[in-house]
Amino acid sequence: MLHVEHLKKSYGDVEAIGDLTFDVAAGEFVCIVGPSGCGKTTLLKCVAGLLEPTAGEIRLGDAPVDGPPDTMALVFQEYSRSLFPWMSVRQNVAFPLSRRKLGKQETARLVEDALGAVGLGDAVDRYPWQLSGGMQQRVAIARALAYQPRVLLMDEPFASVDAQTRADLEDLVLQVRQDYDVTIVFVTHDIDESVYLSDRIIVLTPSPTRVRETLEVALPRPRDQVATKELQEFARLRAHVWRTIKRPDEAEVAWAS
Repeated sequence: MLHVEHLKKSYGDVEAIGDLTFDVAAGEFVCIVGPSGCGKTTLLKCVAGLLEPTAGEIRLGDAPVDGPPDTMALVFQEYSRSLFPWMSVRQNVAFPLSRRKLGKQETARLVEDALGAVGLGDAVDRYPWQLSGGMQQRVAIARALAYQPRVLLMDEPFASVDAQTRADLEDLVLQVRQDYDVTIVFVTHDIDESVYLSDRIIVLTPSPTRVRETLEVALPRPRDQVATKELQEFARLRAHVWRTIKRPDEAEVAWAS
């Protein structure tokens, strides 16, 4: 579904992304983690076609990404800045659909289905400033879903909400992935979150960024906030990802043993 090959990104003399190569299969949930400042957001913006790489290639299916693809959507961390405060929830979710030139009935159906999927069917006529942070992020997710993307990119989307809301949103995105059969690439700083959500974790090095390790997550599905996190394998994976980021030499020894 998504292929990144020898991706590099520099800002003048500053090499943000050194050399990244990885693939994401159709329907897969891949989390990307790494130390602060390693270029995770830069990577996601390149994949989304919002930044032009310095070198390398990104392909969505067989097509090169040389601008924002019609079959890809991006959910940002700063939901309060990505929603239009003067528009209702309904209008915010419908806004990206204007470029598809759909009829009013089809637009209304997509908006209604997306808001229903995130549990906001009763909030269509409210405004973002009338909603909690978690509800605003649900609106941002609904807006992405209404666009019916094949690939959903998420840039630390739950970093600005409290722990309980974060857990609810994690379970929501897992349900959305199942209901919409969408491929998800999810950037996060939270190691527990990466293990809980993903099929695979791509661990990045410090800048200039490379892939340090790709880790399979074979935890049973459906995932559960209590039962999954009590599993011995969950604890083992979490510890390994932490060591890989913070103490890479120690991680290799621990994993081998």
